[in-house]
Amino acid sequence: MNKINREDMLELTRRMTLKRNCFDRIAGAYLDEEGYVDGTFNRHFQKLTAAQQQANLNMAKAIPFSDTNVQLREYLIPEADRKQGSLWQLLMALNECELKNDAMLDVFYEEFAGRYQAGGSYAVTFFHGSYDVPLKASDRESLWDSEEVYRFLICAFCPVSGDYEPGKPDCGFLFPAFKDRSGDIHRIDIFRGDGCFTSGENWERILFH
Repeated sequence: MNKINREDMLELTRRMTLKRNCFDRIAGAYLDEEGYVDGTFNRHFQKLTAAQQQANLNMAKAIPFSDTNVQLREYLIPEADRKQGSLWQLLMALNECELKNDAMLDVFYEEFAGRYQAGGSYAVTFFHGSYDVPLKASDRESLWDSEEVYRFLICAFCPVSGDYEPGKPDCGFLFPAFKDRSGDIHRIDIFRGDGCFTSGENWERILFH
């Protein structure tokens, strides 16, 4: 496990506002306590109402904005877990297709439900985003030129109540990890909230084993 630079996370979350929104797509599923999918959704983020956008921005932002190196921790994905047919390969494909492939999303929901034993109904919500990482001048001020385009997924696992109303994220992840102001496809930042009954290490095993 390696340390996350808090400034990297703050830089990323500054692009998670209505005016500076970095997300282009949102997709997810509602699962019952036995892991069966009750419904799915997949929409362009900008087609949500302003209120819906804000609620979902709050959900997504909660993961990178959480307590760095306590609630949010970075993990190296072992080479053995980056083989063909792995969950890592599926996340790579979902990021590349920008969440536009429902069949691959269905595979993720099914695969994850078989590994994760929730205490009740919950929602899995994916966000796809991109961030033009600006160059830094020698005085640490940002320049206009882009260093790279960081394309990423945030996934939040939230308990639901009432009419599929998601609460605050219990767990989640940012993939690829945002490390040294760049994407690292061999690492993942895993979030464990106060309501999550599994440890960060257990989450790593749930996602990659």
